[in-house]
Amino acid sequence: MPKQNADEIFKEFKEHSISEFFRRNSQMLGYSGKVRSLTTIIHEYVTNSLDACEEADILPEIRVEIRELGENKYSVLVSDNGPGIPSKLAGKALATVLAGTKFHRYKQQRGQQGIGAAGCTLFSKITSGKSVHIAAGTSREKYECDITIDIKSNKPLIENMGELQGEVSGTAIRADFGDVKYENSDHGVYEYIKRTALSNPHITITLLAPDGKESTFPRATSELPKKAREIKPHPLGVTTNDVLEFAHRSEAKKSSQFLLETFSRMSPGKIEETKSIVKDLDLEQNPHSITWDTAEKLVSAFKQIKWMVPEMDSLSEIGEKQIEVAMKNILNPSFASVTARKPKVFRGGIPFVVEAGIAYGGNSGKPKEAPKGEGEAEMQISEGNVLRFANKVPLLFDASNCAITEAVKGMDWKRYSIANFDEEPISVFVNVSSVYVPYSGVGKQAISQEEEIIGEIKLAVQDCARSLQRHLSGIRNQNLRESRYKAIMIYVKQLSGDLAEITGAKREELEKSLKKLVEERYLLNPEGASASPAEEKAEGVEDAPSGQ
Repeated sequence: MPKQNADEIFKEFKEHSISEFFRRNSQMLGYSGKVRSLTTIIHEYVTNSLDACEEADILPEIRVEIRELGENKYSVLVSDNGPGIPSKLAGKALATVLAGTKFHRYKQQRGQQGIGAAGCTLFSKITSGKSVHIAAGTSREKYECDITIDIKSNKPLIENMGELQGEVSGTAIRADFGDVKYENSDHGVYEYIKRTALSNPHITITLLAPDGKESTFPRATSELPKKAREIKPHPLGVTTNDVLEFAHRSEAKKSSQFLLETFSRMSPGKIEETKSIVKDLDLEQNPHSITWDTAEKLVSAFKQIKWMVPEMDSLSEIGEKQIEVAMKNILNPSFASVTARKPKVFRGGIPFVVEAGIAYGGNSGKPKEAPKGEGEAEMQISEGNVLRFANKVPLLFDASNCAITEAVKGMDWKRYSIANFDEEPISVFVNVSSVYVPYSGVGKQAISQEEEIIGEIKLAVQDCARSLQRHLSGIRNQNLRESRYKAIMIYVKQLSGDLAEITGAKREELEKSLKKLVEERYLLNPEGASASPAEEKAEGVEDAPSGQ
């Protein structure tokens, strides 16, 4: 067989757009499996609506309508009362992959990558061949149009642009999709919307299902959550490439000005300290002249300097009370414990905070299989008994690759009186909030296993687990007292008779006094009260291990 030369080998060499890549690899965006694909679509549209409303200080009102068009074909309509999308940006927002208002900002937001809505438009085109229809009203205009994506160029194609009349506000997006399926399961749209409502008590969200059933989750509070503030990147959270890109995009005239304007916690004193480490750093030069070698030295110098922690008002948590309400509403547990850790940083300078809760009893734990012919179980937990959230968004898929799962399943639950975590009626709720959630994939359903994040999750869950251990110990001790009470009461009648014969006292009075003594000793202790040292020794009750 004759050998091929380089010209022949490379004659098929072609350049492809990012949208072409995702057309061939739609599973990377979360479009893998019919049920998951439909849930991913709703997730992308709803998170965009929530972020837009909150940024505009509007209490969100979101409506989701899903109509069946045929086998595995559905029409989706998502509308909100947000600030709307300017017509000149509608194409970029809905049909340009990696374009948006979020990816480049150091601020906690649900969406991050500029793929979500554009990914939906791409998936609509490749599964239905149709455009996405948008109707929007801003403070300046009211319009509607059809938008699709030119896959080869990653550019929007806009048709039928027209002006709308009457009262129009917010954004309504309608699109048709194939290769999707609506299903009432723990991975389905209804479950996603319910959990979104639970972790965002300030929204009203309505779902019209394909069967015509309408479900509304009204807002529980009219108070908007604390708005996360945009911050500058922290010197300890940047790489050499970050510094180089910041420098080349900077409008500063001098490198000293660039450092001061670009990074948080930077001051003239810290600039001088940096200069003392990077001897050849010219603070007067234009930052566009900074080379890779200089940027590398700057990153190394940053690590040698003592910095204040990043600004934490860039974070917006769910809140301990809301998590407790969420667990009680979803799981109806007999016991619940919630804790929130203080904000920390990962990768040296990216702020994050962990909130955790444990529910025990009730509908907690893995879903119970519904009896044959009775449909879905009343309540099912996604991927077992770990409820995962990131920036208040439910994570229903890819549990095995997630830092939350790794942290929770990696704990020694026997220390907390949980003999078999996977089989007991226990659910663990964990939310990670950050200006940059390090998702392990563009589908944004699992958090990468950063050491600092896993450590904080463990500490938060362990705190709740100690409360659970005390609760379970109290139950065991109460059961012990009750069993002893029943055993002793068997002999009270006989004992009171014997004492009456010996002392001459009335048998009825002796029996009444003995019953009172036994009840005071074994039944009248407060529920969950600690057992006596003797009881603890008898039952093998121990305190939680120190340092957990």
